[in-house]
Amino acid sequence: MKIYAISDLHLSTRCEKPMDIFGKGWENYIENIKNDWRQKVCDDDVVLLCGDFSWAMQTEDAMADFDVLKELKGKKVLVRGNHDYWWKSIGKLRNRADKLFFVAKRQPEI
Repeated sequence: MKIYAISDLHLSTRCEKPMDIFGKGWENYIENIKNDWRQKVCDDDVVLLCGDFSWAMQTEDAMADFDVLKELKGKKVLVRGNHDYWWKSIGKLRNRADKLFFVAKRQPEI
């Protein structure tokens, strides 16, 4: 088992906030993330998704971004980031994403 961590994916499958406005390195970034993931992550590995998962403002729109990663291998742990505005309630999110992700509570800042 390996443990991977990735953050700031800022997926935007439903909202108009493309990342390629930040330069050519961001073109097709979602496919690049998925391809890299497939080359590295196995079923028993753990992937920490350390915040800023989606640009979505509403949970329904974020669920489309979850679809991007649900086909990928590994046990995924989702931690809320400061740009995850769609994340209104941990209970509701656990009910929606329970089979795909383990949803961790964000630790208070010290």
